[in-house]
Amino acid sequence: MGVRKRNSAQARKEALKTLYFAKLTNVPTSPRKMRLVADLVRGKEVFRALGILKFSNKEAAARVEKLLRSAIANWEAKNERKAESGELYISSINVDCAPMLKRLRTAPQGRGYRIRKRSNHVTLYVDTIDNDTKTKD
Repeated sequence: MGVRKRNSAQARKEALKTLYFAKLTNVPTSPRKMRLVADLVRGKEVFRALGILKFSNKEAAARVEKLLRSAIANWEAKNERKAESGELYISSINVDCAPMLKRLRTAPQGRGYRIRKRSNHVTLYVDTIDNDTKTKD
C-alpha cells in the first residue's frame, strides 16, 4: 500500500472513531414503509424516540427500535460511560434500497405477473447534544 493511500485510510479510521452509528442491512420490508418510521424519530432525543418506536403499531418500528438500542450501546462502548436522558439525539437516519427479489406470479391466460419483493438498508447515527452546539459556533 502506498503512503498516500495509507494516510487517507488512517484519516478515514480516525473520522469513524468520532461517529457513533449502527447499520441494519437487508431488511425484508419496502424502503417506503421503513422511511415512514424513520421520519417519526429523525432528530429526536434517543429515549423519546425509543418511546415513540415502542408504541408505534408499524412492523418496521420494532426493527428500528432494536437498531437504535444498538447505536446507543455503541456510543456507550466508545465513551466508556452510560447514556443519560437528554444527552444523545438521532443526528441522522438513512434508509436506502437493497437488492430486490424478483418473482413471478401466475396470471390468467398463460401469463405471469412480476412480483418485486423489496428490501432496504438502514443506517442510524447518534450524537451528543452539546457536541452539536460546539460545531455550530
